[in-house]
Amino acid sequence: MEKLRIRTGYQLRTVAGRTVVVPTEDTLDTNVMIVLNETGKLLWDRLSAGATPEELVSALLAEYDVSQDVARSDVQAFIARMRQRGLFED
Repeated sequence: MEKLRIRTGYQLRTVAGRTVVVPTEDTLDTNVMIVLNETGKLLWDRLSAGATPEELVSALLAEYDVSQDVARSDVQAFIARMRQRGLFED
C-alpha cells in the first residue's frame, strides 16, 4: 500500500470558522492556503497520522453513508488535489 506523507511545513488552522491548510514559518511557499470541508479535514487528520489511501477509504465508509466506490473516488480526488499543490513528500 502506498504511504503518503504530508510535507513538513503545513498545518491545519481554523480561520474565521473555516478549516484551512496554511504554511508554517519554515515554508517558503506562503501563497498556499487551502480551505477544507469536513471530509477534507477528516482525510488530512488521517493522513497526518500515517493512513494509507485504503485506510482513508475505510475512514470515509465508517463516518459517512456512502458506497465504497464513492469513498474511493473521493479519496483519489483529494489525494490528486493535494499532490497537485505539492503537499506530499516525494
